[in-house]
Amino acid sequence: MKNVLRIAAILLILMSILPGCASNVDNKITFRNIASNKVYINFRASIIEVNAGATTVLTELPKGTYAYETTYEVPAGATSYKTEGAVSGQFTLKAGTKILVVYSSSYSDGVYTLGASVTTSDDLSDTGGSDPLNP
Repeated sequence: MKNVLRIAAILLILMSILPGCASNVDNKITFRNIASNKVYINFRASIIEVNAGATTVLTELPKGTYAYETTYEVPAGATSYKTEGAVSGQFTLKAGTKILVVYSSSYSDGVYTLGASVTTSDDLSDTGGSDPLNP
């Protein structure tokens, strides 16, 4: 009986000390909008509105792969519009992933262009392919 109590006490102490397998592991996505107008991100069945010059941070996101789409406001007077870069795609969240999405824009000859770039804190060399920065 003493051994059972001793083992139970040790297990309780270990459970409180050692981290468990949680699905939320400090994953974070930051949307930074330096474009001239608002952008709207459709992510996980929600619309995230980011005003011009503002930043929105999503935290405590579960691990997984999620699609996203961006829509945007076009300034008055624009005769056409287009997008460049990562305005849509997928985010893959692992343990502790941090993602930064930066939106920018330009306006020239009546054409409004929204651009997006995405960077991540994940090590891209662990995919099994060659490392494009250090071949």
